[in-house]
Amino acid sequence: MDFAKKLLPLSILFIFLVSCSNNYSSSPTISNPTPKDYLKNTDADIFLLDDYVFSYAEDIEWVRELEYELGRQVGEITKQADKASKFKNGTANKLPIGTKIFETDTPAYIAIIDGKEIRYLKMVEG
Repeated sequence: MDFAKKLLPLSILFIFLVSCSNNYSSSPTISNPTPKDYLKNTDADIFLLDDYVFSYAEDIEWVRELEYELGRQVGEITKQADKASKFKNGTANKLPIGTKIFETDTPAYIAIIDGKEIRYLKMVEG
């Protein structure tokens, strides 16, 4: 009987501590931007590849000034959509279907349309 009297308060304390720790230990979740974050702007020029949004970067001075070497092809545009809910990997809102995407030795990725190289940046939170 003496053991049972000690076990009940310990059990209650344990349940209390576990439930409290769940409330305070969770940190806010940070996630990368989604197509929805960009398509609010009608001027957005994005594509989705490997679950990352890539955004047009030709208007960013430091990106325009990059000297880069074209790397391997990492993707191709397979679908066009203007609604975020229709985006999946390989979808773009402005780039034409068939556009090939290449990595570089810099943060820029290159979309090639009719021989023209267009710079994009991977949008990553943090």
